Amino acid sequence: MSEVKAVRRVYAIHSDEVANLPEQARRWAQATGFKAASGSVLLVPDASGKVSEAVLGLGGRADSAPASSLQTGALVEHLPAGQWQLAPGALDADLAELGFLMGGYRFDRYRSKAKPAERPVLEVEGASGQAKLLFGGISLTRDLINTPANDMGPEAIEQAVRNMAATSGGTVSVIAGDALLEQNFPMIHAVGRAGPQAPRLIDLTFGPEDAPRVTLVGKGVAFDTGGLDIKPASGMLLMKKDMGGAANVLGLAKILMEQNSAIRLRVLVPAVENSIASNAFRPGDVLTSRAGKTVEIGNTDAEGRLILADALAVADEESPELLVDMATLTGAARVALGPDLPPMYTSDDQLAGELAAAAHDLADPLWRMPLWKPYAANLSSRIADMNNVTPDGFAGSITAALFLESFVERAKSWVHFDVFGWRAKTVPYGGIGGEAQCIRALHAVITRRYGHAG
Repeated sequence: MSEVKAVRRVYAIHSDEVANLPEQARRWAQATGFKAASGSVLLVPDASGKVSEAVLGLGGRADSAPASSLQTGALVEHLPAGQWQLAPGALDADLAELGFLMGGYRFDRYRSKAKPAERPVLEVEGASGQAKLLFGGISLTRDLINTPANDMGPEAIEQAVRNMAATSGGTVSVIAGDALLEQNFPMIHAVGRAGPQAPRLIDLTFGPEDAPRVTLVGKGVAFDTGGLDIKPASGMLLMKKDMGGAANVLGLAKILMEQNSAIRLRVLVPAVENSIASNAFRPGDVLTSRAGKTVEIGNTDAEGRLILADALAVADEESPELLVDMATLTGAARVALGPDLPPMYTSDDQLAGELAAAAHDLADPLWRMPLWKPYAANLSSRIADMNNVTPDGFAGSITAALFLESFVERAKSWVHFDVFGWRAKTVPYGGIGGEAQCIRALHAVITRRYGHAG
């Protein structure tokens, strides 16, 4: 007869709650001077010296839920393998389960000696199971961003979309190479024509034609040298992540498709590599966009907004209920808000409020920034309808958003996210590397608005 192993418990406490622990854990915590700092883990031995319980520190009350619920990710590296159960308490069950799953993510594709480690399993009472759905989208986003450009060029991005459609449903069509010119996507073509792989517009659709239209547009620059306005070497080190906007909308799309959202979903990914060659687009060139507006190129390193403009224009032609674009667009956003707090731009106050509330409740941070209309004049050109950059460099994230907004006319609501797509420091629920940003908040708002079939 096989031995039934006891399920061991994990207690999550704030720094002022050590005295409230069960006796064995309390005595050990006091004996070891455990302070319950955020993300700290204490293993509690029984009389025989075997680990029988554990304590997860949540820090002070100022560090409390909902963000503290994700601290369960710290348990993955500290708990011995086997079955564990999170003791009922103040943590949000779904976020606690998600934090544990996110903390267990590893990107081992290029490790020749990677071995599957025996991991702990955490049961979270009251969790709905949605964490697994969300983690699937987060993992896809992280995997896509973490993969280097030699294995994640425009062709591989297209294949990732086709793979997702094959497993989750949906239909994919692609316009590539000179066909972009024939079908009026001139700026996508111009930005990507110097790359080793043909530029393309990847178009995924899912759901019934008569359902509310939700369209996601993601910047898919597989690698960004800066073009002829070349970046310094240090500026290229993370440019494999310049398709982070595409990775994020694909992660969100995976979640929406797998829960069978009650929407007509469309995902548009302009996938290019901004390279240097004799046919690269140049500073001073004037490009004609799909929308008919002419754009003078003030800097070839502001290429993301060019490909997004053509994609937004075709998305806008269908007058979607909600049009979302995500892009690793500006360094100015990082200067203003840092790597972990993406700015959000929209003129729809109701949508902004819903997203801000979801971001707080789900510990998926974002911050609304102003679409300050007077700055749009700074994008003027002496010879074209507009320039792709401003001459002074001020308010770079705002002016980039204003540039994109000028290509959206029919959509009922539009929102732009200037994401970083990368976690710069290790936290319990994620190491340094590609990261999903804002997609959990977006998923919550889309689901509340339109529902799903399960």
